[in-house]
Amino acid sequence: MKGRYSRRVFLKLMLASLASACAPKELGLPVEIPVDVSLPIALVPPSPTPLPIPTATPPPAADGAAAAFLSAWTKGDYDRMYDLLSDSDRLSMSRDQFRARYASALREATTTSIRTELRSLLHEGPRALAGFRGEWQTTLFGPLEFENTVPLRWESGGWKVDWSPGLVLPQLGEDLKLVFLDRTPVRGNIYDQGGLGLAVDGQVVTVGVVPAWIEDEATVTASLSMVTGVAPEAIQDKIAGSQPDWFVPIADVSPEVSINSDDLLSSLVGVTRRERSIRVYKTGDLAAHLIGYLGTIPLDGMEDWQSRSYRGDELVGRAGVEGWGEPYLAGRRGGRLVTLTEHNEEVALVAETTSRPGGSIHLTIDKEFQADVERILGHRPGAIVVLDPNTGFVLAIASYPSFDPNLFATGIDPKAWADLSTNPHRPLVGRGTQGAYPPGSVFKIVTMATGMGELGLAADTTYVCTGTWDRLGDEFVKTCWLETGHGHISLQDGLSQSCDVVFYEVGLALQNADPQLLPDAARAFGLGTATSIVGVEETAGLVPDPAWKLAQKAESWFPGDSVNLAIGQSYLLAAPLQIANMLAAVGNGGTLYRPQLVRRIVEPIGPEQVNQPEALARLSVSPEHLAAIRRGLEGVVSGRGTAREAFEGAIFTAAGKTGTSETGQEEPHAWFAGYAPADAPQVAVAVI
Repeated sequence: MKGRYSRRVFLKLMLASLASACAPKELGLPVEIPVDVSLPIALVPPSPTPLPIPTATPPPAADGAAAAFLSAWTKGDYDRMYDLLSDSDRLSMSRDQFRARYASALREATTTSIRTELRSLLHEGPRALAGFRGEWQTTLFGPLEFENTVPLRWESGGWKVDWSPGLVLPQLGEDLKLVFLDRTPVRGNIYDQGGLGLAVDGQVVTVGVVPAWIEDEATVTASLSMVTGVAPEAIQDKIAGSQPDWFVPIADVSPEVSINSDDLLSSLVGVTRRERSIRVYKTGDLAAHLIGYLGTIPLDGMEDWQSRSYRGDELVGRAGVEGWGEPYLAGRRGGRLVTLTEHNEEVALVAETTSRPGGSIHLTIDKEFQADVERILGHRPGAIVVLDPNTGFVLAIASYPSFDPNLFATGIDPKAWADLSTNPHRPLVGRGTQGAYPPGSVFKIVTMATGMGELGLAADTTYVCTGTWDRLGDEFVKTCWLETGHGHISLQDGLSQSCDVVFYEVGLALQNADPQLLPDAARAFGLGTATSIVGVEETAGLVPDPAWKLAQKAESWFPGDSVNLAIGQSYLLAAPLQIANMLAAVGNGGTLYRPQLVRRIVEPIGPEQVNQPEALARLSVSPEHLAAIRRGLEGVVSGRGTAREAFEGAIFTAAGKTGTSETGQEEPHAWFAGYAPADAPQVAVAVI
């Protein structure tokens, strides 16, 4: 034994060294080497160099892994979080399953952002606990704050997160899920200006089955088909493709149908009914383009809707006042955020908030007057816009073809949506505000005002119309609508009789003075820009000018462009709403109002919002010139005016302008725009 270690001592030294190499590096403590005290000291061989004492090699700090995990969470980087999990966790749960755990919980809680703060670190051997404070900022519940810990283990040369569902939220366990038990508020109503309901809360009865309860499927199928109108084959497919113990909806019926069929439905084993609230459009397709409709949340906008506390499966306003007014009409969702077992037993209440019903929106239109205007338009493709010229309030907007928003009340059938969205007549487009058309001779109002203001023309400035006009050269000869010509005719009468030659001359003179004069005047009359009406979608139209043509067509602006623009053609486009608003300004003495469809908003909390008339601008037309234009417009409906026959025998005075605009198709567009009574207008109208 002299000069050697005993086998026993050697083995103890070797085991101590191996232990120190595997120990967590945070320990940093000297390892006590066991020695067999029964051996004489002399047996330990002397050495000129002291024997080194083996020590532990500390692993890196565990707080780095914890901090990386929490940081990735705040950024929504679930892939990085998953990569930090222990081997056993990643074997038991896929990356997609891991991501779904977090995404589901955050969605249920309506979470918009997460903050975490690392507070402490405790470790012992290959285990560590990192304490942190978490905060979920939610749209429904405000901030949800909690204290939690990240368990870690030393594994494969690094610290890994020892994951459990409680890391998502302390109240969550292995077999628990976070669920928001929704209390959906009653949607607010849309009324006309007199308080008559246009879109209101109603009831529907969903008739369905629980497949496992059915005793006689043939009888159930035949009876339900008779009550609901759903084909027997479709009912059988729904039953076959569902879970046996689930409620399978077959169709929605009105409460009246449910009551009238009560004896039959009650006798069918396996059939059950559920009553629920739906949107009801009591007047069918009346004012459909103004009221709008409901629809599902689009996938490409899902994140934005969810940030506003929507689950993502609701029906929301997608068009018209329903769409614009969604923040007012939808109210505030309420409910309880709880943890549930797999058997839907409630374990813990995490947060709670009360619901608030939606507000109501009162429009400026009158239901009966709107119906009259729609009857006048009939089944002619086009639109009628009626404004109060002294306020800008919309009195009626009719558009045909139209649609029934009740089709959307419970989620539109895919076939019905395909029929509407692919219909070449575009029934979903509100032509009064979204349609853009060349205004034709209605634009001569702007041309006359610009000629008088910029060129010094007078109402009695005289022109000669022979029926043709060749001032642009022999290859560009243009004609007047009256082939025989108007002879000697003044500027004012040229407006009344819509003489094209008069306005060719004015357009050419404006071109020679400055090609920008007429486009700038058109914009000053409210064309080429949106009116800023709220509640409905609108087009800005188009006013072309030299810069636009160069940019869009890569062509210069020619004299013919100004001449065509002077009679409302060229590339000029305007919506009927813009034309009606322009005539309203002419009729009221020069004030251009912002058109308004929404009169009042009444919410459950706070004062009601009442919209007042809002002047946007004054027409840059002198009172003298405006008076001449108005005399010309009065002449349109009398004497030799182009609308004299339509107004023959009228018991009221009126003023207006007809227009015919080329469409590139066989038939042109037909316009009338005006106001009445002529001396003190109460209505301004545009018809196409």
